[in-house]
Amino acid sequence: MGTRRYNSPAREEASARTRRRIVTAAARLFARDGYSGTTIAAIAAEAGVSAQSVHLAGAKRSLLMAAFELTLAGDEGTHPLHERPALTAIMALPADDALDAYVSFLAQANARTAGIHRALYDAARTDDAVAALVADLDRRRHEDIRAAVVWAQSRGLLRGEVDADERTDVLTYLVSPDTYRFFTGDLGWDDERYRSWLRDAIERLVFADTSSRAG
Repeated sequence: MGTRRYNSPAREEASARTRRRIVTAAARLFARDGYSGTTIAAIAAEAGVSAQSVHLAGAKRSLLMAAFELTLAGDEGTHPLHERPALTAIMALPADDALDAYVSFLAQANARTAGIHRALYDAARTDDAVAALVADLDRRRHEDIRAAVVWAQSRGLLRGEVDADERTDVLTYLVSPDTYRFFTGDLGWDDERYRSWLRDAIERLVFADTSSRAG
């Protein structure tokens, strides 16, 4: 007879807690030290587990993406961001309240992920497997932002002739962690100033009638 495998709920819960500790530790190190500067041994020490436990949790590149997803949304997985509770709750709000809540969500998300986002894209330059993960992330991010544009259009917030593709491209740039790092890191803006700029930029560059600026 073969060995019977047995997984109790308690064991599965303990395993899930250990993985979360590992991924959370990895996120801190990737954000601080970058991808090349973070080792499996360092992740193990930060998480308080063995190096073997880290290896069992996944390859370094997989932990990098898991760390980004966890830091961004609070859980792992590739399901669309606009279908997660935080965003569905925002989209259920009145339009003016929703914009304020969306800006707040973006500011908080960018503050959490700016460092690890940089590590992720740096790694993609030299690791083809990470580059493939990043390409999929970019595709999913574009779909999430397009969903925000479609939502705004459904609420009558987009004025003038609407080119959803162009407005999605503009919004993608505005809400990017790279843009956040430029203002808060390079220029030293505080959170309040960044949020005020982002709300104004969305209203002027995404919601406003852009037809007069064409050509």
